[in-house]
Amino acid sequence: MVRGRSPARRNRTKATRVISVHEYDLKPGSDPQAFERAVRRAEAIGLLELPGLLEHYLVKGRKGSRCDQYAAVWIYESRAAWERLWGPPDNPRTEQDYPENWKIWEQEILAPFLVNDPDAIRFTTYEELLRLREGDDC
Repeated sequence: MVRGRSPARRNRTKATRVISVHEYDLKPGSDPQAFERAVRRAEAIGLLELPGLLEHYLVKGRKGSRCDQYAAVWIYESRAAWERLWGPPDNPRTEQDYPENWKIWEQEILAPFLVNDPDAIRFTTYEELLRLREGDDC
């Protein structure tokens, strides 16, 4: 697993986090180790540093329907932070309005390895449910 942590993590508020899971299907014949190295290079040069992004992970399936396939888990500090980057769910930003480093991530890092266009991958964005904490009102 490749993991990255953003400085925004230190400034966590009580807002619920947004967690987005992106499924990456590699082209037949792609070298998985080359893909993992490309992701690590992208991290090293700051392509995955986004405002409001707390953490990100590259994961590989070990069991189930996506065994031996890749996904990325992106954890944002809040819905507001996620929407500032990607727009609201009912009116998402277009690719040309993405942050410049994200455009490079998609076109130069992901596109050579993926079956489909990086902007057409399967993904699901979740909003964290608040847990009751000691002292919270019911």
